[in-house]
Amino acid sequence: MYSIETRCIHGSEHKNEDSNFAISYPIYQTASFSHLTPGHNPTGFDYSRESNPTRQYLEETVSSLEGACDSIAFSSGMAALSCFFDRFAPGDHIICGEDLYGGTVRLFDRIAKKNGLEIEYADTTDPKGLRKLIKDNTKAVYFETPTNPMMQVTDIEAVAKIAHERKILVCVDNTFMTPYFQNPIKEGADVVIHSGTKYLCGHNDTVCGFLCVADSELAADYRLLSKTTGATLGPFECWLCLRGLKTLSVRMERHKENAERVSEWLKGQSEVSEVFYVGSGMVSFYVKSKEKAVSILKNIKLITFAESLGGTESLLTYPTVQTHPDVPVTQKEKLGINDRLLRMSVGIESANDIIADLKQAFEAK
Repeated sequence: MYSIETRCIHGSEHKNEDSNFAISYPIYQTASFSHLTPGHNPTGFDYSRESNPTRQYLEETVSSLEGACDSIAFSSGMAALSCFFDRFAPGDHIICGEDLYGGTVRLFDRIAKKNGLEIEYADTTDPKGLRKLIKDNTKAVYFETPTNPMMQVTDIEAVAKIAHERKILVCVDNTFMTPYFQNPIKEGADVVIHSGTKYLCGHNDTVCGFLCVADSELAADYRLLSKTTGATLGPFECWLCLRGLKTLSVRMERHKENAERVSEWLKGQSEVSEVFYVGSGMVSFYVKSKEKAVSILKNIKLITFAESLGGTESLLTYPTVQTHPDVPVTQKEKLGINDRLLRMSVGIESANDIIADLKQAFEAK
């Protein structure tokens, strides 16, 4: 198998089988495909909600990067996560990491619980404590690592070992690290979720998500669910993601290099009380007051004050009001998501320029 850098560019084992030999895989912008005779479709494609050549090529590429037997491309990361939870039945118990993206918490509280799922939040960084929470009706463990926004790290292999003793699925959100830095399936995960909007697409211009599956039988279940619920990704968005993936390896190296420099600079600032950085391009940090946090957000110039992450441009986010407003106040307080916390997606601009912009924003009155 080719290296991950090569697979980002050429796909899975260089399987670009376009009949016209296009270097850039074509956009099959069609809703439906013709048949030769009843029951005979030589291409295997019928209707783009179910399958499409551009999407299939993207899914094969992502599967190759994640070490999955199959991957499904969705219209958003939340659509991919919703599909994962749609497979469970009322009364099923799901253990979820306690530090999660706020939209995920909203999904659990507004929809999953309404549908009869028993959601229990837990500190997945403590595998021994996790074992004590498993019940007869526990069907899955779901977590992010690192977490959004507190950068907590879970030992995937340790959790998978405990879960698989009871035939419990392990689902890992790999958005922050990407398959370039972390392969959860190799560590024992059954399912990997991505908000492909972020690093996989990488240009802040596409919304998409992925559900990557280790087992073929399980993958078939999710294929049926995705076909039935219909939130699969359109051909043009698939092409945009394919274009983004070509530079994933070089972008991730630059994101990481810049984030390391930014995190070191932040540690030296008197207005910064704590910095959270564990790799990739994401940095969270506390400043000493709400007023300082708001002042920094108002005064950045090169860096953009916005939600999302993982694009070429540096973004600064205020989690307590932007990404995590639906998380209960008591839970935010427990996790440390307060009005002094800022989360930064460090882009691939010049690190000197990023730091200079932070410096002038910190000094602004």
